[in-house]
Amino acid sequence: MTRKLFVTTALPYANAAFHIGHMMEYIQADIWVRFQRMQAEGDGLREVHFVGADDTHGTPIMIAAEKEGITPQEFVAKIAAGRPQYLDGFHIAFDNWYSTDSPENVELSQGIYRKLRDAGLIQTKTVDRFFDPVKGMFLADRNIKGECPKCHAKDQYGDNCEVCGAAYQPTDLVNPYSVFTNATPILKPSEQYFFKLSDPRCFEFLRDWLNTPGRLQPEMVNKVSEWLGEAGEKLADWDISRDAPYFGIPIPDAPNKYFYVWLDAPVGYLASLKNYCGKKGLDYDALLADPGTEQIHFIGKDIVSFHLLFWPAMLQFAKHPTIDRMKVAVHGHLTVNNEKMSKSRGTGISPLRYLNLGMNPEWLRYYLAYKLNSRVEDLDFTGDDFVARVNSDLIGKFVNIASRCAGFIAKKFDGKLAPSLSASSQEWIRKALLAEDGSERQASIGANFESREFGKALREIMEIADVANRFVDENKPWILAKDETKVAELHDVCTAALILFRQLTILLSPVLPGVAANVRTFLNDAAYTWADTSVASGAAWEPMLGRTIGAYSHLMTRVDAKMIEDLFDAPAQQAAAAPAPAAVAAEAAPALEAPAAGDIEELAPEISIDDFSKIDLRIARIVNCEHVEGAGKLLRLTLDVGEGRYRNVFSGIKSMYKPEDLVGKLTVMVANLAPRKMKFGVSEGMVLAASAKDEKANPGIYVLNPWPGAEPGMRVR
Repeated sequence: MTRKLFVTTALPYANAAFHIGHMMEYIQADIWVRFQRMQAEGDGLREVHFVGADDTHGTPIMIAAEKEGITPQEFVAKIAAGRPQYLDGFHIAFDNWYSTDSPENVELSQGIYRKLRDAGLIQTKTVDRFFDPVKGMFLADRNIKGECPKCHAKDQYGDNCEVCGAAYQPTDLVNPYSVFTNATPILKPSEQYFFKLSDPRCFEFLRDWLNTPGRLQPEMVNKVSEWLGEAGEKLADWDISRDAPYFGIPIPDAPNKYFYVWLDAPVGYLASLKNYCGKKGLDYDALLADPGTEQIHFIGKDIVSFHLLFWPAMLQFAKHPTIDRMKVAVHGHLTVNNEKMSKSRGTGISPLRYLNLGMNPEWLRYYLAYKLNSRVEDLDFTGDDFVARVNSDLIGKFVNIASRCAGFIAKKFDGKLAPSLSASSQEWIRKALLAEDGSERQASIGANFESREFGKALREIMEIADVANRFVDENKPWILAKDETKVAELHDVCTAALILFRQLTILLSPVLPGVAANVRTFLNDAAYTWADTSVASGAAWEPMLGRTIGAYSHLMTRVDAKMIEDLFDAPAQQAAAAPAPAAVAAEAAPALEAPAAGDIEELAPEISIDDFSKIDLRIARIVNCEHVEGAGKLLRLTLDVGEGRYRNVFSGIKSMYKPEDLVGKLTVMVANLAPRKMKFGVSEGMVLAASAKDEKANPGIYVLNPWPGAEPGMRVR
């Protein structure tokens, strides 16, 4: 049976641009959706419908529009017009992006309400509600802030705490205040409409629904179960109405009453799907009623009270057909340098600034995916880690394979891959794509994508990349290219390397759709399916043999660390207008304490930039290292400096390093130093190392090790 997946994400409130937290959630969902769409018949065909929308109703938007002198609809439209640059910019491919202020949402929300009313789960009560005496209006939950009654966190909204996740009534807040005027609200009576969440039917349903295996992460089951209580005694009726003036959906047969935004916002998922079905000529009701249809919903941990209590109970008793086939994927927050994002502290990241700086969106997609798992854990963005991870994995391991081999196919073989593969190359491909037990790695990688264990999937993919790079390193196509008798071997090696590169691209395509599209063009490939990663019967290489490929062009550049500095929001106190340069100097001087002077070697005489440019410093890989018989201090290093040959260099670092610890490492060498004839052979350069002034007191010698992502032959400038 075809799985029909209705995939949704939390709706962003339409009063501001997207922030980086939105991007994290949408990227997570998009990767999962792209993986599902790659499944072929043999693994169970998927029909995927990925929809989103703006959450448009409520007092904040009404007030914001009022300040600008426009209607709420015009205000929302202005926000919505800015959405595509983010979604398209980060390759997030929703099938439909809609709005909760829509005819479909009015129809569906009012229909659900009527069904709840008919089920005896709606009642009216006259209650005291907060009223802003300055603004002259009743306050919605999100218009009131105060201290959480549970954990006592400050500045929490009137419906739930973003720190501990507790749900409560606005009147439970300690020291409440109006977000509009900062006035202390007063209580005034008002007739309100309530959804009877305290009804025993709701408790029985929620208890069973939450504990259905596979529906929700165990930690969230435990957390929400605490809110239910042993017998539902902790469940309180939910106020679903708001008084005019209010921008929202009218409650049927209740003049001047509107649905609280949290009732109609989740219905917006259904409204967007219905709108999409109308555009595509699909039968909305039949799709939801199909036993193969299931909803997969991605949300943050700060809004679980609405999505795991109110919403499922509301859908159950309105007889929503997919409620039993709904799964909820809850994720943690995105922090920056282990701190909550804050513009005032300089820990905010603007996704639009990221794009405007020219940063590759797939750097961020990969980095976030590498850190994401199926648990409800916060994910930390660290600038240095971001640079290292992207440059090491995507450039140093993945793209590096094609860049090292594609040129030989173009120059030596007119762009045509070998018509067959040697047994040795076939064995290398199997070694890369099969696990130790002989199973295909694509199965475990696919299982990790399916279960949202993206980090595990990417680590296993990079293990394949490591094997592919070892294959290239051991077969050395740059050496083979210099020997006319090795032409066939060169063709075989480069073809096998590009086949492995293609396999890596297919496995990475849910995360890197843009790169995958460029690789398909380069390799003259059709659309990829997950079945294309199979090793069985030569499926991994047979389609490539003898194929003519296109010209290779750079697929991705390295992250420049300077971009990271420009990415972060400046702290609020630094964002103010800068004083005149003289004032800066005068004020800054006492703020910085000079570092203590170390016992360092005296600096050498000053040189000009022309003098420095005469020294050719290059990145070198230590491909071999061994002791030198009869030499007490020396090690013999065999270095690859990207020249298509190896260099022999003697270095006096034996006291600090074992030869096996250096093999495979990168270092820096002086490449244009005249060869020096020594007792033990000729030394063709000098490896750079640091040491103290007093080598007897501090005998350490420290070989320079470049940042991950550097490659042999790169010049140090």
